[in-house]
Amino acid sequence: MRIRVSYGTAVHLGLTRGRLIVPPTTAYLMTYHDGRCRNDCAFCPQARSSRAGLERLSRVTWPVFELEEVVGRLASERGKVVRVCLQTVDHNGLLEEVFEILEALSRANLPVSLSITPVGRAELVELKSAGVDYVGIGLDVASERLYPEIKRSAYSWDDMWRFLRDVVDVFGRRRGVVHLIVGLGETDRELYETMRAVYRAGGDVSLFAFTPIRGTALEGEKPPDLGRYRKIQALNFLLRLRNGVPIEGLEFDGRGNLRTGLEELVRMGVGREAFLTRGCPGCNRPYYNERPGSEPYNYPSLDLIGSGIPKRR
Repeated sequence: MRIRVSYGTAVHLGLTRGRLIVPPTTAYLMTYHDGRCRNDCAFCPQARSSRAGLERLSRVTWPVFELEEVVGRLASERGKVVRVCLQTVDHNGLLEEVFEILEALSRANLPVSLSITPVGRAELVELKSAGVDYVGIGLDVASERLYPEIKRSAYSWDDMWRFLRDVVDVFGRRRGVVHLIVGLGETDRELYETMRAVYRAGGDVSLFAFTPIRGTALEGEKPPDLGRYRKIQALNFLLRLRNGVPIEGLEFDGRGNLRTGLEELVRMGVGREAFLTRGCPGCNRPYYNERPGSEPYNYPSLDLIGSGIPKRR
């Protein structure tokens, strides 16, 4: 059985040669499918209508290896990573494939996070029994009005929220990690309200920056302004502390843009850790949205941030 491994993970585990500026603390894997995803998300290289290479997800390349070799490296190199994150490409037979992978991964004796399209409650119980302890939920689009035209998925906005509630019921609070991509045309207010709703539902939020990839429907669009992204990170940090309780004193303009500045958000209690990668425990996802050498949207470690709040580019 074959599986894709993110380039950084492959280098870190000695599966291929290369240089790492920041090693991943999680092993990022992706199901191998000889074809495209049955969904057609406008930003995704794996999408049904995408012309991008199948080895891509965001800006990262994912070379293919034999599953047994990967599991062997995870077992022999124990201590290099603290978790496995398994991404999936939606296709017929996916769930059976995931269970086969989980059985193999059990020999590495590492906790496993699984990012998957909605499955039933009974399947979630089985996945938990098979070793999954966190579930990634690819809502991606924070705007209900934009969701149908960008996600172009078999799963509706309501389906995704039902899935979150089921994940929380089966795995517990903060074990359903909702992925949101900043820069898909949503307003700051929409991001704020969607993040609030996730925390009120018992989930957690992992932020990504939109990354234009050649061959996708959104290849001509631009990534989000870093100053705006920093403010959304700060909002997410404060909402997480408050479990979704509204943040008093925020100001939005008539177009839904956040007028409150980053400095004011910092005075509300935002610390440097707000600008780290947020996801499952042990996730640092180095340079997923940007090339090494540029200022990261999500910092992989506090050491790279320094002593103060990250500067604006």
